[in-house]
Amino acid sequence: MMDEALRGAVGKELAAAGLTVGLAESCTGGLICSELTDLPGSSAYVLGAIVAYSFQAREQLLGVRRETLMAFGAVSEEVALEMARGARRALCSHLGVAVTGIAGPGGGTPAKPVGLTYIALSAADAELCERHVWQGQSRDENRRRSADAVFRLISSYVNRPDRCDE
Repeated sequence: MMDEALRGAVGKELAAAGLTVGLAESCTGGLICSELTDLPGSSAYVLGAIVAYSFQAREQLLGVRRETLMAFGAVSEEVALEMARGARRALCSHLGVAVTGIAGPGGGTPAKPVGLTYIALSAADAELCERHVWQGQSRDENRRRSADAVFRLISSYVNRPDRCDE
């Protein structure tokens, strides 16, 4: 179950701050956008989402460089940051937020285990990226934990005392 109080708080925080968000989702498959747009008034701050699962979609829709994908892999800090920048640029939003990970149950390796997720935020005054490894959870639970982590990242950015609006 997703943290509905957190989701609602993020919506109110974005609206109060007058900030818009553009999303780039991979392993969450649109879950974050769905959860945000379930909230009344979300059209004031959600501009859209790009679900980019393949290398080609990340390159063409988000401007992720092939060199970055080849050097670091789709599930990496570097790709997450390029996805967030690309979402911000493509959707003309104040914030670009991205998530890329290995939801499971397969697809993991010793270096990149199932549950590994990177979430990134790009704004005019900051770029943030977090690495998480969700342990022993189902695919659905990994996706939901990733979404909650995105909501916490957005909230922490919006509530930063040193935040500088464009």
